[in-house]
Amino acid sequence: MFNVSDLPDTIPVFPLPGALLLPRARLPLHIFEPRYLAMLEDTMKTRHRLIGMIQPREVPGSDARRLQSIGCAGRLTAFSETEDGRYMITLSGISRFRLLREVPGFAPYIRADVAWSGFERDLGPPEHDSAFEREPFLTLLGRYFASQNLSTDWGSLREAEDELLINSLSMLCPFPPEDKQALLEAPSLQTRRETLVTLLEFALRGGNDEEIMQ
Repeated sequence: MFNVSDLPDTIPVFPLPGALLLPRARLPLHIFEPRYLAMLEDTMKTRHRLIGMIQPREVPGSDARRLQSIGCAGRLTAFSETEDGRYMITLSGISRFRLLREVPGFAPYIRADVAWSGFERDLGPPEHDSAFEREPFLTLLGRYFASQNLSTDWGSLREAEDELLINSLSMLCPFPPEDKQALLEAPSLQTRRETLVTLLEFALRGGNDEEIMQ
């Protein structure tokens, strides 16, 4: 387990739209672009093996893209190489961070100075949501999955711990990047669950509206 003092001031960051990593969760990634292969090779040489996942954001009135101010760092905990030189990796979420500045240099990928303060809870034990009502939530989730033609193992969902359930669904549901960012920035598990419920209900209302219009 990491302490705040163990976390580096500068990390490589991987801007990937729609890819959400949360503390104590796992994110599988397929790495094949040369610049990110270089990032992976450099990361494996470090003691901490951290990569920061962050959402790019569009700049209104411009084709340029910037990075969101908050991301989540994951530790490289598994990787395998394919015959053609690509990697399948797993990042285990450690802590969210605040982006301070991009670091200039000759690396083909982005490196950034980051701050970890304000996210100390991420380094602690799993959170619990005392107000979580599982059955109504699963009913809503079932309606959403049906609307999206998604399937799941409902037995596992019923048995999963609060944090694992809420965070896994936050990462896996096909929400737009800005909604993923809202889930990332939620200050507590209860707030993330409330945000997730709002997004599920919004998606269902949108689907119903489209059916009515047709």
